[in-house]
Amino acid sequence: MVSQFCKRSGSFSWHTIQSIEAHTGQQRTYVYAGLAYGSECYCGNHLPLNRAKEEECNNECKGEKGSVCGGVNRLSVFRLDNLQAPSKQRRNVTYRGCFRAPENVTRIFPVSFPNLTVEMCSEFCSDKEYPLAIVKWTECFCGYPTVQFNLYEPLDESLCAGYLNGANESEALREENYCSVYQTPIQDTRCTNRKFLPIKTKVFIALSSFPGAGNTWVRHLIEHATGYYTGSYYFDGTLYNKGFKGEKDHWRSGRTICVKTHESGKREIEMYDSSILLIRNPYKALIAEFNRKCGGHLGYATERHWNSREWPEFVDSYASWWASHALDWLQYGKKLIVVHYEDLKMDLIGKLRDILAFLKVPINEDRLLCVENNKDGNFKRIGSSQSSLEPFTQEMKNVIDGFIRTVDKALKARNFTGLPEEYMPR
Repeated sequence: MVSQFCKRSGSFSWHTIQSIEAHTGQQRTYVYAGLAYGSECYCGNHLPLNRAKEEECNNECKGEKGSVCGGVNRLSVFRLDNLQAPSKQRRNVTYRGCFRAPENVTRIFPVSFPNLTVEMCSEFCSDKEYPLAIVKWTECFCGYPTVQFNLYEPLDESLCAGYLNGANESEALREENYCSVYQTPIQDTRCTNRKFLPIKTKVFIALSSFPGAGNTWVRHLIEHATGYYTGSYYFDGTLYNKGFKGEKDHWRSGRTICVKTHESGKREIEMYDSSILLIRNPYKALIAEFNRKCGGHLGYATERHWNSREWPEFVDSYASWWASHALDWLQYGKKLIVVHYEDLKMDLIGKLRDILAFLKVPINEDRLLCVENNKDGNFKRIGSSQSSLEPFTQEMKNVIDGFIRTVDKALKARNFTGLPEEYMPR
């Protein structure tokens, strides 16, 4: 079972058996690697006691036809050879910028060590399992983003430059209260603990969206910001296995903070006491949903899919649904907050605060900073972004642009802000 293996921090996907050893071996000193669902890779040092039947591993590898890469809740397991020693490994580290150091660094950052280079500090903090490595002159500190050190105001990078022009300037820089911050591969775990509501709620809140609008991503944000599971009107085993434990609950169990739905229509909408209506640019939402239908939660549709009759038929059916879904919720929703996917991407913390206020959940600042540190979760599509793709014909654009105008007008009629400017036809 997938759950019996330790999944590597910063989940990833590979599409050929040959790539397993090349990538998992160089990233961690795990003995075993396993492939599931045709492309998902897991790592571990111990095998489960019970071995599944060979025929239960029946998913073809996404990038290697004819090879088997696991199955549903089943792993094809491979032993890795020629593993590198931990001391020789280099971990992926991201530079976050130059910041003013807090007044009491030893109180803010729980772990420190003197006389370390940037690379040594990053390795040290990774080994200590902290998401941030902070370098102040040659002092190394490890910690988390906090209210006192939130990384919201980066400074000019030249202020953090050390060892520039000889001992005199270096000595002067030593006295300045600046530090360079690096993101280690370690996940910030302060917001990963979630649970069901301790007291069943009698107020049912919908998280409603058109498919492809980012519902799963927003569920990830809400769960990590509140500490409570979200539910679903449906059941998706893949999402359950990814940690969305509310998937198995009946949507009216009262144990979840809100409930995912793509439904529309008066009867379905009036089942909820209040609703979060998530709207995304229809062009982006249609592409995202078509990718999901053809390539799964983390994959992409192939060129063959885009060039087939399936794509224009999909647009013909789904474009009108994008509009009718928003219009129905605007008309029949009892108590509504509208969240635009694009606004959430631009102002994550600000919009999350609005959502938490709507949910009537107390705001935990450390959890919000943790969410920002883990904002993508495990649901970012892997591989080519297809940014050069232009699958929409002019005829399709004319139809979709008409729907955009209609929804924009309906939003303003309900005293909501209209659609973001980027939606508007040019």
